[in-house]
Amino acid sequence: MAEMEAPRFEELGPLLIAGMGETFTDDTSSGIPALWQRFDPHIGKIAGQVGGVTYGLLMPTGTPGHFDYVCGVEVSDASNLPAGFRSHKLGKQKYAVFAHEGYLATLRETFGFIWNKWLPTAGVRIAKAPRLEVYAASFDAKKPGGLEIWIPVAEG
Repeated sequence: MAEMEAPRFEELGPLLIAGMGETFTDDTSSGIPALWQRFDPHIGKIAGQVGGVTYGLLMPTGTPGHFDYVCGVEVSDASNLPAGFRSHKLGKQKYAVFAHEGYLATLRETFGFIWNKWLPTAGVRIAKAPRLEVYAASFDAKKPGGLEIWIPVAEG
C-alpha cells in the first residue's frame, strides 16, 4: 500500500459535468479505461466546455456492489450535449484531496491508502456526494502524476 502525504481540504461546486457514463461493479471496473478512450475524442469539442480539466465521477447506484462512473468535463450548459452524453450537477461540497503521483496502473494503491490508512484515523466521514478523479489539462496517461482523488467529506 502506498504511503502518501496527508490530503488538503477544498470546497468545490456547484459544478456541471457532462460526459459519457456507464454502470460498473468491482468485477467490471476494468472497463473504465475503454470508456475514457471513447470519451477522449470529444474533449475540447463539447459545446459550453469550461477549461481543460477532465473529471471521473464515481457515484453509488443504490445497488450493492454497483456504481456509476462518468468521465466528463465542466460545461456551462448541458442543453446541447452530443447523443449518448449525460450531465451531473455537483452541489457545493468539501473534499479531501489526494495527489496521485504515480502512473495510472498504481491508482489502486492510492485508493488503498485512502480507505485503509487515512480514513480510519482521519476523524471525518464520507459525505453522500460523488467521488472525483480530477485530471489536469496537462495529464498524460503515459507519465506519472497529473491526477488528484477528491473524496467528499463531512465532519465526524
